[in-house]
Amino acid sequence: MDRKTLGTRMDAVQTPIIPTIGAMVRATPGCISLGQGVVHYPPPRAALEAAAAAVTEPTTSQYQPAAGIPRLLERITAKLAAENGIHVGRDVRVMVTAGGNMAFCHALDAITQPGDEIIVNTPYYFNHEMAIRIAGCVPVCVPTDERYQPRVDALRAAITDRTRAIVTVTPNNPTGAVYPEATLRAINALCGERGIYHVCDEPYEYFTYGGARHFSGGSIAGAEKHTLSIFSLSKAFGFAGWRTGYMAYPEHLEGAMLKIQDTMLICPPVVTQIAAAACLEAGRGYAEPFVKDLAEVRELVLERLGRLAPKVNVPPAEGAFYCFVKIDSGKDPMEIAERLIREFKVAVLPGSTFGVEGCYLRIAYGALKKETVAEGMGRLVEGLGVCI
Repeated sequence: MDRKTLGTRMDAVQTPIIPTIGAMVRATPGCISLGQGVVHYPPPRAALEAAAAAVTEPTTSQYQPAAGIPRLLERITAKLAAENGIHVGRDVRVMVTAGGNMAFCHALDAITQPGDEIIVNTPYYFNHEMAIRIAGCVPVCVPTDERYQPRVDALRAAITDRTRAIVTVTPNNPTGAVYPEATLRAINALCGERGIYHVCDEPYEYFTYGGARHFSGGSIAGAEKHTLSIFSLSKAFGFAGWRTGYMAYPEHLEGAMLKIQDTMLICPPVVTQIAAAACLEAGRGYAEPFVKDLAEVRELVLERLGRLAPKVNVPPAEGAFYCFVKIDSGKDPMEIAERLIREFKVAVLPGSTFGVEGCYLRIAYGALKKETVAEGMGRLVEGLGVCI
């Protein structure tokens, strides 16, 4: 048989939705994208200045330590202790990666063998499900409740001898749900009890609204031996294109992590790390005014979507910058998404890419400013009124 006709494990991996929708947006002049999860604001000026100054330094063009440059690791260590209650030291190590997605892939490679199972809550973040399949593992999908909150008993029932980890994403992509501390403690305790890992993905940690608060599972006493905590600068610091993330993980995975990092990346891009250190020096205070603005945008988004009730149901979305809406329609969500782009020049993502059946759409409002939200949501509401 011709080698080209043989399948690979990539055949089981879904086609990435962001490039697909992105191509449609680019082919539709004037289209407003509520598809990709990005923010509208830039990185701190100090980060851009630090990067510009670093370009001419000879050491910027040389290999640096695999886990990250000392200056950035120091900033990350201080931030994790002060904001997340995670203490890097004897039992916990930290590594810089090219974005949070790479950190997640590193985690899978370090803790699994082909055929192992990874439990994800659905709706899931599509790149997590894709990464699990790429690693040769099996995603085990456990539906959340009607408010998109994890069901701990269902997670417990899904564990088998092949289970290696439970993944939580909070504040959540795609739903905007924020998991309570009690729920995360229960999941972390379950993982410890069953000898599996708890992978905590936390790139939206600063984006909570109203009374919702973010809690890091890695801060729990005794969690350090089975918890991997993943963070990203992409959202909080408008740093998406610089591809900088980091991960805190158990000390016993250090050897595996260094093997993976050296093979996949050798070291994170140095100029990006220098800029990232400046971002962390600016700190959470840099993001807070923008998050406050997004809180107002969120209210406008929810108000406009509320006009479509009961045909459109919007469960609580107290974090990140997403709404995951359920539509009372038997239509294919991808067909609706394509029509919204083509006829109304507004883009959203179909819920099917997040592992749920039925008619759902993810609406991302992070790229909207207060002065543009009315236009974007006006198009969406008008389009949904016609398309569903």
